[in-house]
Amino acid sequence: MPVKVMIVDDHAVVRAGLRALIKGEPGMELVGEATNGEDALQIASQMQPDIIVLDLSLPGMDGIQITRIIKQEQPRVRILILTVHEDAALLREALRAGASGYILKHAAENELISAIHSVLLEDIYIHPKMIRSLLIEPKTPKVTESSQVELLTPRETDILLLIVQGYTNRQIAEELSLSVRTVEGHRSNLMEKLGLHSRVELVRYAREHGLTNRNVNS
Repeated sequence: MPVKVMIVDDHAVVRAGLRALIKGEPGMELVGEATNGEDALQIASQMQPDIIVLDLSLPGMDGIQITRIIKQEQPRVRILILTVHEDAALLREALRAGASGYILKHAAENELISAIHSVLLEDIYIHPKMIRSLLIEPKTPKVTESSQVELLTPRETDILLLIVQGYTNRQIAEELSLSVRTVEGHRSNLMEKLGLHSRVELVRYAREHGLTNRNVNS
């Protein structure tokens, strides 16, 4: 039986390269492609892939959220994160969410194939450039008085903290007794204030400013 592979990336050029690579590899079968989180969840549920090659930065739901949801629904699926982010915090976050590997997009084609085979053998694959970062204890930065965090309202800060913890908009609405539309409005406002565009960037920002040690409504 061929290994069933699914790819998730919002860039057509990246998908085309992955498609050609997988189709040219003996013993592998491409069973689905997605460009966003919702489609990824639906296709993964339908096709039951053995491995998903997943980008971190996607419109709407990001790769860490997708990983967490898919691993809850299909624990046997192996997820290999393919990203441009050389970020130790995101690497740790992805592994905690259930990812089996983390490889950078500039990796050679043969390295990507090796990574796929490694995670299929239930090993953890980490791009060599990122391994050292796992051995370094992360430092908790101090929040400076000039931080943009001060621009956020208490409610926006609560929502930021929940986003970083992996809550969806609906879960945040339930947690804070708000409507989903209200949560979406607050989320849009806080991202505009901080000049950020995705949950991946929010996670990095929160870690850089020590927000992950704070509690909602504290």
